[in-house]
Amino acid sequence: MTLRSFLVVFKSLVIVCIITILFIGCTLQVGGPGELADPPAPTTIPLDNPAAPTTSAELTPPDRPIMLPPGFGINVYASGLDEPRMLEIGPDGQLYVAERAAGRILRLPDRDNDGRADGEEVVGDGLSFPSSLAFYQDGSLYVGETTRVLRLSQPDPQGFYLKYDILVDGLPQGGHSTRTVLFSPDWSMLLVSIGSSCNVCQEQDARRAAIIRYNPDGSGEQLLATGLRNAVGLVFRPGTDELWVTNNGRDLLGDDLPPETVYLVRQGDNAGWPVCHAGRIVDPQMGNTNSCEGVLQPQVEMQAHSAPLGLEFYTGDQFPEQYRGDLFVAFHGSWNRSTPTGYKIVHIPMNGNQPGPAQDFATGWLVERRSWGRPVDLVTGTDGSLYLSDDSRGLIYRIYYHGRL
Repeated sequence: MTLRSFLVVFKSLVIVCIITILFIGCTLQVGGPGELADPPAPTTIPLDNPAAPTTSAELTPPDRPIMLPPGFGINVYASGLDEPRMLEIGPDGQLYVAERAAGRILRLPDRDNDGRADGEEVVGDGLSFPSSLAFYQDGSLYVGETTRVLRLSQPDPQGFYLKYDILVDGLPQGGHSTRTVLFSPDWSMLLVSIGSSCNVCQEQDARRAAIIRYNPDGSGEQLLATGLRNAVGLVFRPGTDELWVTNNGRDLLGDDLPPETVYLVRQGDNAGWPVCHAGRIVDPQMGNTNSCEGVLQPQVEMQAHSAPLGLEFYTGDQFPEQYRGDLFVAFHGSWNRSTPTGYKIVHIPMNGNQPGPAQDFATGWLVERRSWGRPVDLVTGTDGSLYLSDDSRGLIYRIYYHGRL
């Protein structure tokens, strides 16, 4: 081979290597553990037909179906939102959402009843990372920020709240930063959940890893329940005073410990964290042989590291009878499990007072170890559909039953 020929071949190989390296570098850029960097917006999911089980090889962009039981459908109700978190149905029957990154509360009406939001209507603005909302009986709107709970009142004719009052201030910050607010069925209690500041530790502030109760005006702070590492989802079972909560277990005990949990919580309960997990697992760092004695036992155990957030008792009449009154839980998804898990909705049959086990209901956001969506919260709409927020894709979904098999 001549020197000139050698140089030509060498240059060609160098160019090929550079292109290959650039291609690999691009394809390996990810936005976080288990997430695609910039996948196409999932607007091509089947909207009007029940999603049939599909092999992973077929679940490639842009066709990313959400799999549901036969007879169910799903559509994108609203898109382009900035970290939508907890949902609420307002006194007007419309859907509201806390848009955390934008610092807003939005109303997403569907006045023409076509199953899609007509648009975004801002009812609260200038907030500091609001993650949850709850309507009081007088129509005022309570908002949970990281360090405060605000009451929004005096809406103008368009529904924008003109008066903001800080009812609770100085909540601990750092660590788990979302705060969920909820009223008791008799309106006498305002509940606020506060997650831990750490994975596992002895907290200096007793309000961490706990649910706090207040009077509706923000006075009378008391601990309702403790030992809940991160209880993001709170809901009262309809027709009762039973408070059901999701809880996110600790990390770094392996892929399958401890299980994620759902608890039925009452005044004075202690769920055990940081010394005991799921009512039976002694923490190897913080606990001792007696650490699980007398702690609250979970109603349901679920796959470790699934990150259960919002939960909802289905109160509509659109779904088949077998689902009515049952519990649905949104799994936000794992961040450090060797095999990712979660990223789905599970259905927990109540079976009277013997709930569980959890069953897959809506899946498909996790494809070949990567996620393209992260479910957050669920609420039953006035039309009987189940609405779902996704904070990573900025979407609200509507899950409905059409009966076509």
